[in-house]
Amino acid sequence: MQANALYFILVPFVLIIIDYYILRGLQTAFIKRKFTRKKWFLGFYWFSSLFLITILLLSIYINLPVGVRGASLLLFFVTFIFKIFYVLFIAVDDLRRFIIYLIHKNKISPNPDKDNGFKSIPRSEFLMKAGILAGAVPLYLIKHNMSKGLYDYHIQNVDLPNLPKAFDGMRIGQISDIHSGSFHSVHNMQGGVEMLMNQKADVIFFTGDLVNSQTEEVNRLVKVFQNVRAPLGVYSILGNHDYGDYGIWPSPAHKVKNLQDMYQAHKTIGWDLLTDEHRRLKVDGAELGILGIGNWGELSRFPKYGKMEKAVSGTNDLPVKLLLSHDPSHWRAEVIPKYPQIDVMFSGHTHGMQFGVRTPDFKWSPIEYVYSEWAGLYREKHQQIYVNVGYGFLGYPGRIGILPEITIFTLKAAEDPLLKA
Repeated sequence: MQANALYFILVPFVLIIIDYYILRGLQTAFIKRKFTRKKWFLGFYWFSSLFLITILLLSIYINLPVGVRGASLLLFFVTFIFKIFYVLFIAVDDLRRFIIYLIHKNKISPNPDKDNGFKSIPRSEFLMKAGILAGAVPLYLIKHNMSKGLYDYHIQNVDLPNLPKAFDGMRIGQISDIHSGSFHSVHNMQGGVEMLMNQKADVIFFTGDLVNSQTEEVNRLVKVFQNVRAPLGVYSILGNHDYGDYGIWPSPAHKVKNLQDMYQAHKTIGWDLLTDEHRRLKVDGAELGILGIGNWGELSRFPKYGKMEKAVSGTNDLPVKLLLSHDPSHWRAEVIPKYPQIDVMFSGHTHGMQFGVRTPDFKWSPIEYVYSEWAGLYREKHQQIYVNVGYGFLGYPGRIGILPEITIFTLKAAEDPLLKA
């Protein structure tokens, strides 16, 4: 919570400094035009700056409607990309000016912008205008390519070590955050189901957010997801969007009915929905536990419906416990300090903000400033968490750099210390 408060103060401060730096650059780029120093321009510029900072903070800390939040975050970060490129050009110019100053500091009236080859335009003005063009290029590429990633499903292969020998080689599939109401093309999204089935996983986990706000969104996709099958079963949980909290209901009874319909939808699809409970998987005489809880989010705008004490009840004899919990913030807030018996937690929720960079050796997304664990595998002593960045999309119809994911885990037996000796 202290870290969140620090971000709440520090992030706006840094963003305002960046915007002031950019304003200087714009005034240099249009030095012959006085409009950048007019009151109307300065008022518009700072109003826009504070508006974008405000919607960023509201989107992170306030429970806005999902569409509004997604559109707001997209607007902020697309604008921010332009600013970053532009700031680089301003920094280059400032460095140039500083070097020239050092060279000429013992001379009379040095002028860093004195004509040195660009007779029609001073170098600072040229660099500032070039920076505007450079910042516009990624904006065009984003607009051109953002929808191409929606159905570009990727397989992430992950090894999970130190498990009982009987489970060595078992394959677990995971998908998360389908968000049925966002799909415009049922045909295109079927490709991901086919990819998952081709992996021939022994068991499959779905870690929440089947819909955006109402259960009826999944009706047209039931037949598609009925194809998601595994020999040892498909286990699912609810995410924060599955409870109907973001819907508009004529009465409380309609919301209750919506949640009952959600339970039925999982049953109709053929998935074993875990609501603060567990199942036992037995292979060659060995057992592991699959625990699933309702949504539990550390941020105040996300509900804490899950009851871990109920899910772990009766599992003390199980040597391995795998937890399905939608929101990865649950891991640090409750699982690590209170439930050391949980070996691996499987989550989703973040979507990687559908924007960022993800390679085998590097990953970045603005969402990392909100969630410590937001994509991939993380370890804390003997415990692990995996965060799937989602099958579907929400808020804005695009994915840039963070592609829809199907995760395939291969369980690895713990090494025998006698063999190692």
